[in-house]
Amino acid sequence: MATVAFHTLGCKVNHYETEAIWQLFKDNDYERVEFETNADVFIINTCTVTNTGDKKSRQVIRRAIRNNPDAVVCVTGCYAQTSPAEIMAIPGVDIVVGTQDRHKLLTYIEEYKASRQPINGVGNIMKNRKYEELEVPYFTDRTRASLKIQEGCNNFCTFCIIPWARGLMRSRDPEQVVSQATTLVNSGYKEIVLTGIHTGGYGEDLKDYNLAQLLRDLEEVDNLERIRISSIEASQLTDEVIDVIDKSTKVVRHLHIPLQSGSDTVLKRMRRKYTMAHFSERLQKLHKALPGLAVTSDVIVGFPGETEEEFQETFDFIVEHQFSELHVFPYSMRTGTPAARMTDQVDEEVKNVRVHRLIELSNQLAKKYASKYDQTVLEVIPEEKGSHDGHLVGYADNYMKIEFAGDESLIGQLVKVKVTEPGYPINKGKLVKVVEHATNKDERLVIY
Repeated sequence: MATVAFHTLGCKVNHYETEAIWQLFKDNDYERVEFETNADVFIINTCTVTNTGDKKSRQVIRRAIRNNPDAVVCVTGCYAQTSPAEIMAIPGVDIVVGTQDRHKLLTYIEEYKASRQPINGVGNIMKNRKYEELEVPYFTDRTRASLKIQEGCNNFCTFCIIPWARGLMRSRDPEQVVSQATTLVNSGYKEIVLTGIHTGGYGEDLKDYNLAQLLRDLEEVDNLERIRISSIEASQLTDEVIDVIDKSTKVVRHLHIPLQSGSDTVLKRMRRKYTMAHFSERLQKLHKALPGLAVTSDVIVGFPGETEEEFQETFDFIVEHQFSELHVFPYSMRTGTPAARMTDQVDEEVKNVRVHRLIELSNQLAKKYASKYDQTVLEVIPEEKGSHDGHLVGYADNYMKIEFAGDESLIGQLVKVKVTEPGYPINKGKLVKVVEHATNKDERLVIY
């Protein structure tokens, strides 16, 4: 039996697509093996979001070739899409496919075996208007299932290369989304994470259908317990979407809303599509609809021209709006983007100081958010074994990470856990036994 090994760099979407590519190979009688083994075929799914992403991708490609000179080496993903010639120039690369036509990989492999000539299968992504269907009925290593609902982005922020790697916005057919959600639930998943390149933009290219309607349709999927939206822009949190989230019994109390900067002048240079006043108004509306909502966010520190005042505006905005956790990134020049050509680049040392200030703030806010749930019973889906024997770790609906004593058989199940010691990054908890047919709520929750 032929063997295939995968290495995935980058984001959730890449991990989703690796699983989808694996399904294609599995259906063609391939066996999946570890990347370190001597496989017949290697698939490297690359990232290009930063210059470092390119560099890491090249390192992994070279490692695969060095360790397995006889194997067929295939490179796919974002870096393959933007720089196919650069990758083809690496001796030992046999096949390059970008972020489309992944289903052609198997045909290319057969072609390559017959001709022994390298194949460049990368086409112009900007011309693509159709979502490429890639089915994933289950995931090899996860208890939370990702469900990709769209591809591409029309925003062209000045720091970002992704539209050139992924093309323009294309939504997946709603029936396919609901059908795959049903398949995943039937495979045992309790939680589904809606994911994409610009997830909240879902439906912008569809007639009479939008994200709010998709959420309503997913609400009807039997036995689906939780719907999590991987990321959504403030501008996409329409009144209709907030209303659907408010009424939903499945959408979790956690949203990831990228801020990038809390200064209007920086946002303008970034070419972001909102003002701080709009962002603030959306957050207030959300918190009213969903008390206890956790809002996590991304922030870029040291964007070209960022002054001390602009940074302080960002800092103050985050304090004022009490985000529950931040992902903080120092701005890094991405070759080929307008921001990389801006002349007033911020000194690395200054960036470093600002990054640390925000990380410190994020830690404080995360602890403060968690402390609100001291002695509260939350629903948790354990994902893996904890740091001690007989312990499990999983996420509550509000994205608090909780460790508690419990049997491995509970992994992937929905359980009730009482928070006994709130903290960050891990909260400690105690499993609660749910007594069926109890006469009142207190009787139903019994701590082991």
